[in-house]
This record gives sequence, structure tokens and C-alpha cells, in this order.
Amino acid sequence: MSAPRLRKGLYAGSFDPLTLGHVDVIVRACAMVDHLTIAIGVHPGKAPLFSADERADMIRESVGALAHSAGTALDVMTFDDLALNAAKRVDATLLIRGLRDGTDFDYEMQMAGMNGVMAPKINTVFIPASPSVRPITATLVRQIAKMGGDVKDFVPPAVATRLLQKIKSV
Repeated sequence: MSAPRLRKGLYAGSFDPLTLGHVDVIVRACAMVDHLTIAIGVHPGKAPLFSADERADMIRESVGALAHSAGTALDVMTFDDLALNAAKRVDATLLIRGLRDGTDFDYEMQMAGMNGVMAPKINTVFIPASPSVRPITATLVRQIAKMGGDVKDFVPPAVATRLLQKIKSV
């Protein structure tokens, strides 16, 4: 009898910074997979607020225990090519995508279609955002923080602390 096959998922994004919306998707993805890889996109043309290492640390700190309590192994990696290629590198069979609204859905359906042609054995799973986190975007969180607003309702506590420190140092 062969060992059961691990369900491996990859959740890709910029996570600049990690928001409660991302955490919502991660928690629900952990219920679906045995091994979840969070893949941080690193693109030379973009200037993120946090370095890839800082984002990886915030992800591990904010969701590591949540994944562990769900019985899900968690890895964090960076990638600078297609998310689909990152998924192949970690042997993921599921691409996890969060959806906030119809605009996200339209875009993600196009991506899922293209990915399905390029890698038919990797399926895309859409996780709709919970109502309480649906309006949260990392872009808005950064803007609020830069303008002196309180972001504690939008990001994990460790991220709020680091965001405040980062904004003060810039």
C-alpha cells in the first residue's frame, strides 16, 4: 500500500504587507492542504515597502502557529517568474487565490484559464474573502499608514508594529 499523497498548495502574492485578508485566505487554505507554500513575488520593476526577507518574517510570525495548529506544514519562498513555475518547483497541485470582488474574479478566471492550458495538472482554487476582510488591500493599508492612520484593524499585530516602524524610518 502506498503512502497517501500530500495535498500541496501555493499561495502567491506580494504580501507588502501581509493583511488580515491574506491571513483569512491562509487559514482557510490550511484546511484544504497538508503543505502550504506562501510565495512572495519579487519583481525588479517594483519598489516594495518591505524587503522580501521582512515580508517572509512577518508571514512566518503571523501565520506559522495558525498553520501548525491546522496540521499544515508551512513554507515561505520568493519567486521572480510565473507563480505557476513556483508551484511546479514545490510540487504544488493547487494554486490558492483569494477573491474580494467581481473584478478579482474576472482577472483570476483569466489567469486560471491560462494556467490550466500551461499546466493542466495544477488546479486553481478560489477562496472568497470573508465579509469582514473583503475591503482590505495592502495598497490601502500602506496609504493609511503613510498618512498617519491606524492600521491595527487591517493587519496582524506584528505587522502593525513593523509597519509603524518602517513608516517612521522612511
